[in-house]
Amino acid sequence: MDDHIIKGRGKKFPYNNRQISWMDFNSRVMEEAFEKENPVMERVNFLSITASNLDEFIMVRVAGVLDQIEHGTKENDLSGLSPKQQYARLSEKIHEFSEKQYSCLNHSILPVLKKHGIRFLKTKELSDKQRAFTDKYFDKVIFPVLTPMAVDPSRPFPLLLNKSLNLAIRLMNDEKETFFAVMQVPSVLPRFIELPSEGERDFVLLENIITSRLDELFELFKIKSYCPFRITRDSDLDIDEDTDDLLSEIEKSIKQRRRGKPIRLEISSKCDKQLREFLIEMLDVDESEIYECRGPLDLTFLSKFAKIPGCESLCFKPINPVSPCPDFYGCTDIFKAIREKDRFVHHPYESFDSVLNFVKEAARDEKVLAIKMTLYRVSGNSPIVAALIKAAENGKQVTVLVELKARFDEENNIHWAKKLEKAGCHVVYGLSGLKTHCKICLVVRSEEDGIRRYLHMGTGNYNDSTARFYTDMGLFTCREEFGEDASSLFNVLTGYSIPPQYNKFIVAPHGMRTFFEDKIRREIENAKAGLPSGITVKINSLVDPQIIRLLYEASKADVPVRLIVRGICCLIPGIEKTSENIVVHSIVGQLLEHSRMFRFENGGEPQMYLGSADWMPRNLDRRVELVFPVEDEDIHRRCDEILEILWKDNVNTRIQLPDTDYIMVGRRGKKSLNCQTEFAALAKKALKKKVAEAAANEAEQHN
Repeated sequence: MDDHIIKGRGKKFPYNNRQISWMDFNSRVMEEAFEKENPVMERVNFLSITASNLDEFIMVRVAGVLDQIEHGTKENDLSGLSPKQQYARLSEKIHEFSEKQYSCLNHSILPVLKKHGIRFLKTKELSDKQRAFTDKYFDKVIFPVLTPMAVDPSRPFPLLLNKSLNLAIRLMNDEKETFFAVMQVPSVLPRFIELPSEGERDFVLLENIITSRLDELFELFKIKSYCPFRITRDSDLDIDEDTDDLLSEIEKSIKQRRRGKPIRLEISSKCDKQLREFLIEMLDVDESEIYECRGPLDLTFLSKFAKIPGCESLCFKPINPVSPCPDFYGCTDIFKAIREKDRFVHHPYESFDSVLNFVKEAARDEKVLAIKMTLYRVSGNSPIVAALIKAAENGKQVTVLVELKARFDEENNIHWAKKLEKAGCHVVYGLSGLKTHCKICLVVRSEEDGIRRYLHMGTGNYNDSTARFYTDMGLFTCREEFGEDASSLFNVLTGYSIPPQYNKFIVAPHGMRTFFEDKIRREIENAKAGLPSGITVKINSLVDPQIIRLLYEASKADVPVRLIVRGICCLIPGIEKTSENIVVHSIVGQLLEHSRMFRFENGGEPQMYLGSADWMPRNLDRRVELVFPVEDEDIHRRCDEILEILWKDNVNTRIQLPDTDYIMVGRRGKKSLNCQTEFAALAKKALKKKVAEAAANEAEQHN
């Protein structure tokens, strides 16, 4: 068993280190890249996801540990590790992980691509026809955007962009003097270029074309060696929220991110000693921050490669959403449909159009007076934002809370905030010191019997792009108590209202922690009283120590606890006399599991909640989050069914062991159940049933 787990137990309670647990999650993603049963282009995509995940992890989480070391923090975390011990463990794990990435690429993926007639060629492997093509491409396209930069006493080492791919070049003149230069591989050009070929599909990397023509860029010198390299910078923003202008403060902080201290240097494993020493000196990195890569740097480019046209047969069969959503089939008036009963949508199996149509209808409906909405992450060309702008132009009162502090989406959100303001929307940036992460849209409508409030509440962002591959859920309602809560919540977000006593909503940071702790304690009391008890939760991350302690107490009281935790899980299940009644599953599949569901047995009268919050201190204490009950019996029953299918999945699911390792759930003697393809089939079946019922009703009326 790992040392950090033993230390983490102590006399208090078992707790896995958060950063180590995240690395284990990324390893589960990498397993999908190795998985021979997955189509090869999907394996390529999984490998690119591991690279993108790791970039962000290093820029934020590893950077945070290094900051603690720099500031002299010696206090151990709950797993028993000091910042220095954490960094040592992380450095070891990340180096091992990086080696596995290139082993996966070189030995597991590229050979399979080659079998399918898809090859990455080195420039020396090009045919005469292909060489002529790359020479022309270099002269016409690449050369005009290249900027070789000499490094000498009069020309200092340049400030290189975070995550940019660069070349370091060692040069020698006729007097045998050594010189150095650097050059960015242009990010404005495609990273891979398809070559003319017969029978095969051949590709070459942009940097390989450039290095084959280096002599022409440095004609006064001899090229002695060159090396691709890439730096990752500390990118965790330090924002002063007491400023009078939060938007400009964040814009300033984004610029600082580009100049953050380098904390990872990736170089080719073929880099010679002199170039290596030159880069270490110029970038001021430690040996532990250097990663030697046995293949092309920055594997995130594989994400685009996995989607090249003509390779659809080498991908998963796409999960296409049904449209319209079964719950809205035959509904020509969306507001009338919601008045009739609560409506439920399950993305991406059911189209995100239901959410878009809700906002679009509100924008053009003459009876709609106001629209209020929270935006955390939106797409680059957001139809939601376009609808809000149209609503403002139509004279509606539109209030939008745009979360400027959504990590790595700050620039996109600033862009949309300015557009919305220009269109006449009231734009607010949330509460000081808190990220606004709740997902809610409120439409206020004037009707014959008075003002009525319509709501959409969800588990995911109002992002039409990610809605195609993130699994999320949404609830539409016009229940009066929910409407009152929504108005109160927006008053807190936009004004100076004191957080109220909500009718139905559970809102962080005021009340959500207490709510969940009370729910767990209730299950413990019910178990002790001999009443039905049980907890089933689906979240992205489980980190909060107080929640974990209570779940251990529940386990000791014989409460069955089922946890579906996609990513970080600091709880350790299956420990005798501590967590033996807790089982932890992690689902990693074709789609990214993103929905949050909370089910409590409640003495035989089960309660179901959906929402935006994970069980992390930041969600419960430092963010505005929304969790809401499912009160419609049909929707409650459907959510129960969804949870059971998720729990019984045996294709995408791994189970966590008491030593914190994960293994695939046993499938022997059982029929394969892929929850994601099952949900897609159920959505099609539900829509087909609605169509048949409508046809039968029409036939009956006709007769």
